[in-house]
Amino acid sequence: MTVNKRVLIDRLAPVLGGRRPAALAIEGVFDAIVRAVVDGESVSVTGFGTFGAVQAATRNARNPQTGGTVVVPARRVPRFRAHERFRDLADGRRDLPQEGSAIRKDPKGTYTSRGEAA
Repeated sequence: MTVNKRVLIDRLAPVLGGRRPAALAIEGVFDAIVRAVVDGESVSVTGFGTFGAVQAATRNARNPQTGGTVVVPARRVPRFRAHERFRDLADGRRDLPQEGSAIRKDPKGTYTSRGEAA
């Protein structure tokens, strides 16, 4: 199943007291991230990841229909780099908490960098 914006709103609605506040919250967060990246800033969310833009150099590509070479101009491309905690959860090196936030920091001294309990 693909989780799209509508599904995110449905999942957040019980926490925020309805679909309208959930939709406003999600729209607001996404809008703030997009505006910051467009302005050349990076957005870092602890435990989740970092959004930013990188410069892609000019390159040559091949048109698959004609076989001809096409020059792709330099451009800025959005990038997301997942935080180590997010990567560990996705890879199964860390158990997903049954309740609460999946990205909240562990209390100091309870989790080592190798993913073993202290």
